Amino acid sequence: MPVLTDLFAGFQTLTPVPPGLAVRGIQVDSRQVQPGDLFVAVVDTVDRYRFLEQVLARGAVAVLGEKPDPGLPIPHIQVADDRAALAHAAALFHGQPARDLTLLGVTGTDGKTTTSNFLYHILQAAGLHTGMVTTVNALIGEQVLDTGFHVTTPEAMEAQSYLRQMAGAGLTHAIFEMTSHGLAQQRGARAREFDIAVVTNITHEHLDYHGSYEEYLAAKARLFEGLDARIDKNNPIEPLAVLNRDDRSYEPLQGRFKARRVTYGLHPGADVRAEDIQNTPDRLRFTAVGPGFRFPVETRLFGHYNVYNALAAISASVIGLGVQPEAATEGIRALAGVPGRMERIDLGQPYYAIVDFAHTPFALQAALEAGRRITAGKVIAVFGSAGLRDKAKRRMMAETSIELADYTVLTAEDPRTESLDGILAEMATGAESKGGVEGRNFWRVPDRGEALRFALTLAQPGDLVLALGKGHEQSMCFIETEYPWDDRVALRAALAEQLGVAGPAMPSLPTQNKA
Repeated sequence: MPVLTDLFAGFQTLTPVPPGLAVRGIQVDSRQVQPGDLFVAVVDTVDRYRFLEQVLARGAVAVLGEKPDPGLPIPHIQVADDRAALAHAAALFHGQPARDLTLLGVTGTDGKTTTSNFLYHILQAAGLHTGMVTTVNALIGEQVLDTGFHVTTPEAMEAQSYLRQMAGAGLTHAIFEMTSHGLAQQRGARAREFDIAVVTNITHEHLDYHGSYEEYLAAKARLFEGLDARIDKNNPIEPLAVLNRDDRSYEPLQGRFKARRVTYGLHPGADVRAEDIQNTPDRLRFTAVGPGFRFPVETRLFGHYNVYNALAAISASVIGLGVQPEAATEGIRALAGVPGRMERIDLGQPYYAIVDFAHTPFALQAALEAGRRITAGKVIAVFGSAGLRDKAKRRMMAETSIELADYTVLTAEDPRTESLDGILAEMATGAESKGGVEGRNFWRVPDRGEALRFALTLAQPGDLVLALGKGHEQSMCFIETEYPWDDRVALRAALAEQLGVAGPAMPSLPTQNKA
């Protein structure tokens, strides 16, 4: 077992680290502490100093945190930044596996998972042994690991464990999806461990946590700032930043770091561009043009936004890693789909039914615009807005749907401890501000299962029903309880009921059977 002094080698603490004290593991969740663990009493949304008695009872051998020693019978190490200390110790606990990997980080508001998957398939096609951690799953060799219910960037210890497993399995490259929360809280891999940093876009999201767009962008920028202070690597490449030339984040981001950069987009000044775009319901085709290359791209993923996701992956792989264009073409073509991203549900119904993760105003707009290209019929959108999250987007999303969809069904999406009726009222106000008329082109149906059933009754042959906001997620939160919920299962259940065919049972939520 490692000793504490080894874990904090090179890290400045405010109080001495006791010598010779071995630790079995590092925990930030007091419920997970085992005898021999170091407990990091992180203070962010929860003050974990409240749980010290529980931690002592469970056998922790030391506590680390930002507060002065509370008079514990075990060593207490005070630091100026508990999250930085945790990230440092986690990396050293697992032997700094990032030194043996070429690490690519993908951040942004929308498109992170799809871009990561495009990248993964390109690197696989190029013969590079690659792992990946996204909000959907972790891929380590032949292993596919579920990353949880409401998933985000994993805690530092879990992230470093994934990297250690990848290095141990002989992988040479790893792709990490990095959220703004993860970057702000120094979860996931450390920013200094990345060789290539990619941004998809930075739009209106998570302002409840970050406070402003500027602070939200600053959190994302950490990934790029880390390129200028990258750790020593055993097989180093020149660090590269991949920026979206068409996004509002371009100007403020590009001045925050010195590393080499490449831009992508439709802007004539972008380094990597798309020409001759053909967007059909079953294929997306374009020509990728960049420094020294021009090659055809085809993907089964439709939607104009996937031009950007593919260009970002091409920029990182072809320019950043020297991958041949043929591998990029093959890899992008190989991706059949991403769970919960414009995923079609077909039980033989005479209309389209699709599940997508769109849960921001920008992503909702993109999904509805993509839907318009699928059908000449009506577009029916079913979505909600999460409780205890950015409240401004509630009205914005309802407004967008009234403008772009024919029918809008407002429903539950993780209300948490907020009033679901109150959330829906805010959304209804937004709908009405754009000319929406309740009972004519928009409805409030609190139970998500009933909302899906109702949406299907509106659908005529050739129409499109879009279930938006949950995507791949496996639960929905009411108060503090996570109830099993999968939009794909629920939509199949609703379709099976309507068609009178075999299908799964509709998942149950607390709103079920309530007037």
